[in-house]
Amino acid sequence: MRFVRSIRFRLTVLYSTLLFVLAGGGLLVTYVAVERTTDPQAITKRYEAELVKRRADGTEIPLGTMEVASVQEIESEITLRTLNAMRTYSGYALGGLFVASLGIGWILSGRALRPARSIARAAQDIQATDLSRRINLGGTKDELRELADTIDAMLDRLDGAFRAQRQLIDDASHELRTPLAVIRAHLDASLKSTQASPAEQTRAVEVIDRATSRMSRLVEDLLATARRDAGSLADADVDLGAIAFEAGEEFAVLAAEKQLRLDYQVQPSLLMIGDHDGLRRAVGNLLSNAIRLSSPGAPITIGAGRSASWLWIAVADNGPGIAGEDQNRVFDRFWRGPQKGDGHTGLGLAIVRQIVESHGGRVAVFSRLGQGSTFVLWFAVPGAAPDSGPPTANPL
Repeated sequence: MRFVRSIRFRLTVLYSTLLFVLAGGGLLVTYVAVERTTDPQAITKRYEAELVKRRADGTEIPLGTMEVASVQEIESEITLRTLNAMRTYSGYALGGLFVASLGIGWILSGRALRPARSIARAAQDIQATDLSRRINLGGTKDELRELADTIDAMLDRLDGAFRAQRQLIDDASHELRTPLAVIRAHLDASLKSTQASPAEQTRAVEVIDRATSRMSRLVEDLLATARRDAGSLADADVDLGAIAFEAGEEFAVLAAEKQLRLDYQVQPSLLMIGDHDGLRRAVGNLLSNAIRLSSPGAPITIGAGRSASWLWIAVADNGPGIAGEDQNRVFDRFWRGPQKGDGHTGLGLAIVRQIVESHGGRVAVFSRLGQGSTFVLWFAVPGAAPDSGPPTANPL
């Protein structure tokens, strides 16, 4: 039966049993104590006494006989009768106490489980597509209140994650729709048309190639974002200086093709715990943007060092710079600023911020229009007590 298996029923039985046992034990102790301190016995020796009436002149008139016993035996029998009455009334009291304890246990268990019922009702009302509901349990700060607060905090995290997931899906769908439409249009207009000239077909192939390349980069960036969100990457000891040199070597050929010079300002022994591949990808994304936006012959600086209780790694370029009102938006997903249509997906800097924040770090940008940009990744030194935040000055 569901009623018998309910927690309230079991708590009621538990409360009632405990109360009944305690009360019964108290009565039993009282009964045994009275019995041990007295000598309850029935009258065993009875005597007959003759009753007489003495006259004034001294003569006696016999009135009859009566049974008598000693005072001690009378007291023992009175004690015996008292104990028998106590035993009888104790049985009645225990029966009434058991019934009362069931009622008290039912009320107490209901009050104790009221917060649990509130949690259950709120959880039933919460749907996967609407995580805006919260339990908001009031009352005493007890274990159930702590449980409700923990569930509310979990719902806050889930709600944020679902909103970010929906936003990412919406943005990705929007970004993929454009290249797909371009591919479809050129397929219908040039490659499938028998009237298209070879030059038109060649141009259509080039446009389709650029569109598919953009889609490939977008898919790779989305996969990188999903892997960091899943937290499936293992962290280990890494050296930020080594990451700076590895990222530079990876983009050295691309920089040479644009006649760009890579300069290094790297301090030794910059050890931290993190994901080596993820950090190298973050620096690589910064280098990719710097190479794409820098003019031929300009230098690109890759630096890494330590400032107080923070480690940093930075990339500085001499590109067009970023307007002050846009510097808070450069790390948003799919934001591309004034360089729209240059082929990049707008996810590179968002992935950089995601990687850095997953390491407990911060990202910063120092830039002015026409004077280039410096992107800095800050990480707390392992084992050190970090101050209120990373330095606000440009380390390069």
